[in-house]
Amino acid sequence: MVRLQRIHTSHPHYPFVEALLHSAFPEAERRDDAGQREQTDHHQQFYCLLVTDSDGQKEEQPVGFVTVWRLGDFSYVEHLATSASVRNQGYGQRILEALRKEVKGLLVLEVEPPVDEMSRRRIGFYRRCGFSLCELPYLQPPYRKGDQPFPLLLMFDGADSIDSSFDAIRRTIHQVVYRVSDAR
Repeated sequence: MVRLQRIHTSHPHYPFVEALLHSAFPEAERRDDAGQREQTDHHQQFYCLLVTDSDGQKEEQPVGFVTVWRLGDFSYVEHLATSASVRNQGYGQRILEALRKEVKGLLVLEVEPPVDEMSRRRIGFYRRCGFSLCELPYLQPPYRKGDQPFPLLLMFDGADSIDSSFDAIRRTIHQVVYRVSDAR
């Protein structure tokens, strides 16, 4: 059974989360370790959720993580990854199902535009999990100084559309998560 547990950097499995963050996301798609640790330990709206599964064993084993920002009217899923040892075993879908039980209401996440096979597959995965694609243009601000914003799209679950609230959602993500006024 998949379980989500909010953890901080003092948790014995935090090194697993940090190592998985490094292996699953290129440097440009994540903050530096000090910034990530600061968010994990000190930002009330940021949730670093360890994903464990007992899968018939006595002790729960770490299988992934998801980071979520609770931003008032919606929650923003910043990162979601599963360990390479359990990929393609349905954990991504089970993690999202568990997350929906934990975080009620609108869920929003960023994806690459469907320009290659991997990005199309990722969008397809989230669609199969109940998310819809918002086609309005979105720029992700850079995590690091000197990097450039890059075009992504938002996907969402928990509403029929986010078109009317898109500007407010974008502005909130940019201000709280990326700490910029607005990258447009």
